[in-house]
Amino acid sequence: MNQNNFDPESMLKGRMAETLVEDLLKQSGNSVYRFGYEAILQNLTQIQQNFARHSDAGERIRAIPDFIVIDINGNPIFLEVKFRWDGNPHEEDRQRLQRIGEFWDAKIIIVNRTEKPYFRITTKPYFDKNNSLICKSLLEETSWKIDKAVYDKFEALVEKYLTPTLVSEK
Repeated sequence: MNQNNFDPESMLKGRMAETLVEDLLKQSGNSVYRFGYEAILQNLTQIQQNFARHSDAGERIRAIPDFIVIDINGNPIFLEVKFRWDGNPHEEDRQRLQRIGEFWDAKIIIVNRTEKPYFRITTKPYFDKNNSLICKSLLEETSWKIDKAVYDKFEALVEKYLTPTLVSEK
């Protein structure tokens, strides 16, 4: 990560969103394993100057999803988690998500704080022909067990801990 673009609050909120999703899935009875770049390849973050970040291998490494979640049939599903205040993708998300989809065929959970449902999921191709993110509530996902009571508890945690600090509430 470029130190000039380092935003500690955004990084903290992103890590919190990952932890909330991980715990929501686990408490619903799913097997969840940390998998992402930061989790298993920390040594590469120290030596990333020594490999070509924009080579095929470098792009694959940077696109490693955050988790592996075992589906109801025992199959592994790659999962990336993104926190977006308003649920809308950032400018660079389209390209980033396409790489994740191309290399890993991952599902993406977008955690937002502006509008319920706070946990939304998308699958490839992620975007429609109008370049809008295609999402549904995580409760509608059939690959995993999602307990409604657990889900509601985690939506309350989003309200409590992921409230925008620099944006006024509506």
